[in-house]
Amino acid sequence: MTTRTGGCPTRIGGYDVDLFTVAPDHELLCSICHGVLRCPVMISCNHIFCKKCILQWLKRQHTCPCCRTEVRGRLLVLMHRLNKRINRLEVKCQYEQHGCSLKFPVSRMDEHSSSCGFALLKCLNEGCPAEILRKDMDAHLATCQHWKQLCHFGCGTLLTFWNRDQHNCYLELKEEWERKARETRRMVARLKQKSRKIQNLSAQIRRQILLICETLDIPESNETSVHEVSG
Repeated sequence: MTTRTGGCPTRIGGYDVDLFTVAPDHELLCSICHGVLRCPVMISCNHIFCKKCILQWLKRQHTCPCCRTEVRGRLLVLMHRLNKRINRLEVKCQYEQHGCSLKFPVSRMDEHSSSCGFALLKCLNEGCPAEILRKDMDAHLATCQHWKQLCHFGCGTLLTFWNRDQHNCYLELKEEWERKARETRRMVARLKQKSRKIQNLSAQIRRQILLICETLDIPESNETSVHEVSG
């Protein structure tokens, strides 16, 4: 039983025999999936299988796949030494067909597969059918026409491949702020100008009142009262 991950076939239970640089011994093969044992366990009749393979088998059958004897209980014995032996075997990268030439022990297989630059991945953008090598993903995303993202400045605009270069809400907000600041400065300047005019007019009124008081020979006390009133 096989499935596909990143464009390469991967066995549900054991490791793919074709990935090993040296053909593994027959005793290391699972008789259910025919791959190299992954997490080997022994059942009551002393036959050994991949843990996942035998658990799936026992859901349908209650006899050993090899000798057909009845499997007593559900006890599975983990084969630690055998597992360590398999983990030391050298394998090729499962993405060798895409260009990866690295070799490493089985124990590093999952670690390498999760970061290999030659893994074939689906584009991260919704609706894009492209499958891209991991090492080329950034370059693809920069030109993918299915790219979508909300503006990271928080303006709420949904940016697409077609409008992201024209959208600049930060610049627009900055220009709007500068426009408002210019209007405010002009208004303050006008208010200051009107304030000076009022002050000049008030001074002229005070001088006219003084002249009138002098002409009418109004006593100084009254002049003072006029000043106080006019002030």
